[in-house]
Amino acid sequence: MAFWVYILKCADGKFYTGQTDDLERRMGEHQYGGYCDFTSRRRPVEQVWSEYYQTRGDAIEVEKQVKSWSRAKKIGSINGDWKMVSHYSRPPLKRPSTSLGTNGGGHDATEAWRADRS
Repeated sequence: MAFWVYILKCADGKFYTGQTDDLERRMGEHQYGGYCDFTSRRRPVEQVWSEYYQTRGDAIEVEKQVKSWSRAKKIGSINGDWKMVSHYSRPPLKRPSTSLGTNGGGHDATEAWRADRS
């Protein structure tokens, strides 16, 4: 049996992270509303990322980890931008400065999200 961890983008732009053993059913519940207060108030929702795991325990651990990530790190993961994920995995004071654009390799998460969704 497969267990899924997923990220939804809600109508208001917020992300929701969850896990399930039936991804199709769970997506229907989120779209229908009434099963999750958070997404029910922010419909429609769009599934933007998912991965499957062999055990429920693995899925629960990954769900907890992803929920703790910053928005920028989630966007990097959704886009498959591992350089961005790595950048936002570091504590803010240990990241290269990108304010002047002189270090290269920095990321503007909002611009990356907009560019990818255009």
